[in-house]
Amino acid sequence: ILLLFLGFGLQQVQSQSYHFKTSGFSVLEKNEKGKWGAWSNLDLVNLSMILDTDKHRIVVYSQEIQLFNIEDYIEREENDTDIVYSFMCKDNDGRDCKLSIITRKKQDYRKQLYINYDDHIIVYNIFSV
Repeated sequence: ILLLFLGFGLQQVQSQSYHFKTSGFSVLEKNEKGKWGAWSNLDLVNLSMILDTDKHRIVVYSQEIQLFNIEDYIEREENDTDIVYSFMCKDNDGRDCKLSIITRKKQDYRKQLYINYDDHIIVYNIFSV
């Protein structure tokens, strides 16, 4: 019974919602030859974003709600400059994508959300609320 209680307790600790706000976004696209272009200018945008590990999803509340169902949680990565939490997801349209929340250690621990597709990448600057 004690093991069951401890297991349930640990499950509760790991299941959470994390709330963020965005402060800007930029897009990187591949050209017709399959080469990556340049990042677009950073557009200022104030949106809500939620990482909900109970419902296994990430939601960006933009004009058109971006819903990403988490299919797989990738092991946390850390190096001298970054802490990275990544998730393999399916978007609203069923397209595969990889989302990463990156904390930049050498940039005052600022956070970014990367939404990686085969042909384009969207980045949001985010902060916890």
